[in-house]
Amino acid sequence: MAITRLHPNGMFSKIVIHNDTIYSAGIVSAEWRGDVRFQTTSILEQIDSLLAEVGTDKSKLLTTNCWLRDMADFSVFNEVFKSWVDPDNQPTRATVRADLADPALLVEIAFQAAR
Repeated sequence: MAITRLHPNGMFSKIVIHNDTIYSAGIVSAEWRGDVRFQTTSILEQIDSLLAEVGTDKSKLLTTNCWLRDMADFSVFNEVFKSWVDPDNQPTRATVRADLADPALLVEIAFQAAR
């Protein structure tokens, strides 16, 4: 059973593939600015790109783990997430409040998907 690691940065890989399951590291906004809507959209665009890179798409998401700096942003986060997620193939999801690595970061999402 081969393990493929993509986009290593010296500390962790952004994606690990084992069998036909894709695991991601936490994904944050490409630009550390803007509100929760901007950052969530940026993250979901990255997830779409990463899934396409490994030959799958959001309809194959199994689970997402989401961290918000402030739960006051929960409804806006949900609005953006709901408009993005495949309505016929919704993954499981956990969303919690967390102190993220930098005060400018408002959202972080990690996922697992099938190929």
